[in-house]
Amino acid sequence: MAAQETQAAQQSSVSNGEVSSNGAAASGQLAQTDATAQDPQQQQQQQQQPNAWQVIKGVLFRIFIIWAISSWFRSGPSTPDPSTPAGAPRLPSRNLFPKDTLMDLYVYISENEIFTDFNNTEALFWYQQDLVYGDWTKGESGDGCYEHYQELDLSESVKQNGSIYIHIYFTKSGFHPDPKRKGQYRRLSTVHATRMLNKYKRRKFLKTKNLLTGETEADPEMIKRAESHGPVEIISHWHPNLTINIVDDHTAWVKGSVPPPLDQHVKFDAVSGDYYPIVYFNDYWNLQKDYHPINETLQNLPLRLSYCPLSLWRWQLYAAQSARSPWNFLGEDTYEQSDEDQDSVKVALLETNPYLLGLTIVVSIVHSIFEFLAFKNDIQFWNSRQSLEGLSVRSIIFGVFQSLVVLLYILDNETNFVVQVSVFIGLLIDFWKITKVMDVRLDRENRIAGIFPRLIFKDKSTYVDSSTKIYDDMAFKYLSWLLYPLFGCYAVYSLLYVEHKGWYSWVLSMLYGFLLTFGFITMTPQLFINYKMKSVAHLPWRMLTYKALNTFIDDLFAFVIKMPMMYRIGCLRDDVVFFIYLYQRWIYRVDPNRVNEFGTSGVEQSKDSPAQAVAADTTAAITDKSEGEKKND
Repeated sequence: MAAQETQAAQQSSVSNGEVSSNGAAASGQLAQTDATAQDPQQQQQQQQQPNAWQVIKGVLFRIFIIWAISSWFRSGPSTPDPSTPAGAPRLPSRNLFPKDTLMDLYVYISENEIFTDFNNTEALFWYQQDLVYGDWTKGESGDGCYEHYQELDLSESVKQNGSIYIHIYFTKSGFHPDPKRKGQYRRLSTVHATRMLNKYKRRKFLKTKNLLTGETEADPEMIKRAESHGPVEIISHWHPNLTINIVDDHTAWVKGSVPPPLDQHVKFDAVSGDYYPIVYFNDYWNLQKDYHPINETLQNLPLRLSYCPLSLWRWQLYAAQSARSPWNFLGEDTYEQSDEDQDSVKVALLETNPYLLGLTIVVSIVHSIFEFLAFKNDIQFWNSRQSLEGLSVRSIIFGVFQSLVVLLYILDNETNFVVQVSVFIGLLIDFWKITKVMDVRLDRENRIAGIFPRLIFKDKSTYVDSSTKIYDDMAFKYLSWLLYPLFGCYAVYSLLYVEHKGWYSWVLSMLYGFLLTFGFITMTPQLFINYKMKSVAHLPWRMLTYKALNTFIDDLFAFVIKMPMMYRIGCLRDDVVFFIYLYQRWIYRVDPNRVNEFGTSGVEQSKDSPAQAVAADTTAAITDKSEGEKKND
């Protein structure tokens, strides 16, 4: 329905933090950068914001599953540690920094990934003495947090897409992180963590133009950069905020038994077997729109560092969200949500009422169950269907065309691999439905080019012999009077006012946009058939009910969470069609002589009763009409 089409559209526009507009950079550029003009295609892409409801549902479910698995297997078996002799018991370890340990914090900024220049006072960004490990009451705001702000001078290498690193050292009070200082350095009293501060993001230049005039509204400067750097440019970006968390945890972890993804952060000492305090760079709440590109116009970079203690439970949630997929061999974007989708979740978590957020979690589980049940009943309905009386076969065929257009469109726009697979599976299911509504066979005598067998499609007898085919043809004839003018107007508008990569892209984007806007009209032929037959017993009501409930849930959150207006309209128009279905079910009472969705009638089920058998012979079904009555209808 509308939700699936909108999700495919939003996934095709942005992927994994890429800047995919026609010559426009990320939304969070600094004021020093030159402003670039936005073309109509970019404006159209910006209107298709991520479907926050679908993203929230997936992310919350993912957090819950990873947290549950981590909690369940914390003390369970795992792969043996190579350094431990075979059969030797693994003893629980302890934190090298006991609770309430006095610590000193050293923060160094350097362009080298490995830091050794401890005597360089300019590299020391922040020095904080007498921090208490596990303290939640001290600090500037009484919550155990401290903050430091400073502007960094930019070197020429950083301006030219160079990297800049932050080096964090926690030492027990009285010690120094420099290994060369004898007597002041102790290995078991020093915790070290390093991270790259800047973030590299890809900016794609889509070479589009007006197909009639050959002109483009893209920024000429961006066109020159695309010619010199190629269609994809790697640009260094900067975010001014970063939080340093030290996890307040004293769990007796066992080396080799720490569940993923926590095992990536718990570091054990090779000699003592104990583990160091967990230092976590927390940038979860840094939105992608706040990242600024680093270029030659900048002279310095602002950096605000915050130090805060972090509980084990909250750290597990953050670690689960930042964990990388184990299927990275298929590509970095394959099983990862895009950064823009992550942003929509963060904004929803920040701006949504806590009670409404709790309701979202509950309803998301119900929504997932309904989706599964709708899919299951849809397959069961068509698999066990014996009669096509009362069903619109043309709508099934048109659904295959819709799925094919969506698949070609997302392939042309280089959408995420997961979306491509899901749409492809949906297309295969639609093709399977064709074999259920039509007789498909191979004609090996009349081959195509004398090589390939020819596919022959023929309407089933239960569809042709009843009045369904006449009503179906009549409905699509009336529907074409409305669709063809709308299709022509939309095609002319897309050709005149929207830029495209080529004629093939224009055809796909025009067809996809038209189906996204007016595709719901193809649901109306079934309403017309129901009206003519004065029956709805042939419909898959279970599947329709589950889909309608999902649509109602989408309606609720479409007006609570920020979503495109077209998506909200799409949810409402599907509701209108379903309410018409409900009205038809109310006015067309149950007739035991009509064939239901399983190809049987009430008369057949009670044929053992002689009185009912006589009534079945004397009472004709409404659908058993002569050719003259069918033409009159």
